[in-house]
Amino acid sequence: MKQALREAKLAYEEDEVPVGAVVVHKGAIIGRGHNQIERLQDPTAHAEMIALTAACNHLESRRLEECTMYVTLEPCPMCAGAVVLSRIPRLVFSAFDAKAGACGTLYNITHDKRLNHTVHVVSGVCDRESEELLKSFFGQLRKLVPRRRER
Repeated sequence: MKQALREAKLAYEEDEVPVGAVVVHKGAIIGRGHNQIERLQDPTAHAEMIALTAACNHLESRRLEECTMYVTLEPCPMCAGAVVLSRIPRLVFSAFDAKAGACGTLYNITHDKRLNHTVHVVSGVCDRESEELLKSFFGQLRKLVPRRRER
């Protein structure tokens, strides 16, 4: 998770929402990513998607059956779906996402028995560090972009 947090800090430095992810295979990181949505102007450029693509390229396979993904924020529906499709057996995340979390908060895509794969999920690992990074980022953003006043 420390490596995922490093990726999240890179996103923060690039003025992206600070989310980082790594994919580990047999003890080695084979995919890493951080949010690049603004930089690439791509709504799918989430940390998880970038890390999954790198891991699949490394293994030359769309199936990541012997891997674990570590991510600093609970995956959204798109990313949770991609984790299921990649057949990752284990997902570890830090902070829960009350607005888009799809691994237990709003949805539970990773445990949906109607899908052809389920994922063992571990949550809350290094959650304070991730939450502090997110709060700092959004606090700075609020200072730069004042909210519209309600009429």
